Amino acid sequence: MTDETTTEIMDATYRALCECGYAALRMQDIADKTTKSTGTLHYHYDSKHDLLLAFLDHLYDQFVENKCAVEGETPDKQLINLIDQWLAPSEDHTDRQFQTAILEIKSQAPYDEAYRQQLARFDRAMADRIRKILANGIERGVFDPELDPDRTADLFVTMINGAQTRHIAVNYSITATRTYLLDYIDVLAGTPPEVAAE
Repeated sequence: MTDETTTEIMDATYRALCECGYAALRMQDIADKTTKSTGTLHYHYDSKHDLLLAFLDHLYDQFVENKCAVEGETPDKQLINLIDQWLAPSEDHTDRQFQTAILEIKSQAPYDEAYRQQLARFDRAMADRIRKILANGIERGVFDPELDPDRTADLFVTMINGAQTRHIAVNYSITATRTYLLDYIDVLAGTPPEVAAE
């Protein structure tokens, strides 16, 4: 399969997921958004499940390239930028539809090992990026030398995932968790939140 065809199918999967959600999604819905037939999709992917696994793999590559990109002159600024990316509030209706579909896929993970493995990659990528920033910050004297990068990174990932899930499931304001984590970064860097806000 050519890169162009793969891109077309992945883009179509995104749009179809937004419109239909996970449970109602059919291969036909995806094919309707491409120049390909359903038969062509089945030639490359045995089932909706296989196609969605490929889609998660596609999302992972984008996530690592874009959402794990580190910008900022100091480790604390780098961590702040990551949180801003991962917990940025969005008024985009399509984005909310997509996040709802992803939550539906996540709900299948306890029963589906393949989904679980794919989703675990996102968690590991997030934790690894945060862990490296924290370790670098400790080495550079930005963060408390007693800080445990592994445990702290796990805490961040748990809070980010929880906030995203609550945001979609019960309309919880994602901004509240974002603000808390940004304040916590200031504490890790030895800057009281009220000072950092000035």
